[in-house]
Amino acid sequence: MFKPENWLLAAAILWVSLFCAPNQAHSQNTDAGLPDSPSHSAGWPDTENGSPSAREGTWKTLPGDFLKDQKAIWLFPTQLAKGHHWLPALAIVGGTAGLIVADPHVMPYFRSHARNLDDLNDTFDAPITTGEVIVLPASLLLAGYARHDQYQVSTALLAGEAYADSAIVDLAIKAVTRRKRPADVPPGAPFNDTFFSGGKSPFKGSAFPSGHAAGAFSVATVIATRYQTHRWVPWLVYGFAAAVSCSRITTSAHFPSDVFLGAALGYTITRFQVLRPR
Repeated sequence: MFKPENWLLAAAILWVSLFCAPNQAHSQNTDAGLPDSPSHSAGWPDTENGSPSAREGTWKTLPGDFLKDQKAIWLFPTQLAKGHHWLPALAIVGGTAGLIVADPHVMPYFRSHARNLDDLNDTFDAPITTGEVIVLPASLLLAGYARHDQYQVSTALLAGEAYADSAIVDLAIKAVTRRKRPADVPPGAPFNDTFFSGGKSPFKGSAFPSGHAAGAFSVATVIATRYQTHRWVPWLVYGFAAAVSCSRITTSAHFPSDVFLGAALGYTITRFQVLRPR
């Protein structure tokens, strides 16, 4: 049964997709015919201003951009070796490490109060939240074509690119860490020694980091950045991403450290790589 809470989430997604009108500087001439594929618009923002909102995404450039993203992501340690980006890297590593230490002390609370969160957990069930995160850029894409809005189409393609980039990193880390999920810890057993003891599959058996958090924040960052002039948009999309991420803890699918690292990866990969003007 599709509960009322789910309908509210679906309505919020449709609201963003259909009524998130870009600035006039970002709009495409409505007299133009419906394009077969995205192309550069005369109304596009000036890409020389270095603004992340100026990044253009098209079907033609998407595969190459994705490969360039992956190259930059996996070569990131070379940037650290040159003395760059140490402050944010230390913040993420330190925050994750601190939460890993706290995980065994926090998860018993969520397990003992799981019944009090049944309605919330049903609303944010894993398949439902995955679908909602994917539907958001998909509906943006359809709405963009229907409205002849090239900026909106590009936003949807960039959101898909960001989702894919974060998913690759997420699965790679999961395959190495093989962390046991909280739900797989027997009742009454401590939540210690969970790394390298989970399932071998990075898709289901490994918890670190949270793929839902990474995906939700990657999509949210694209939309929030490119529609930041609409003040309600960042609040709505980041609020949705935070709700999805927190639900992974209340459902015992992830530890807090899993969610924190996933959200950090989704945001940083998107903000500093996918949305980097090219």
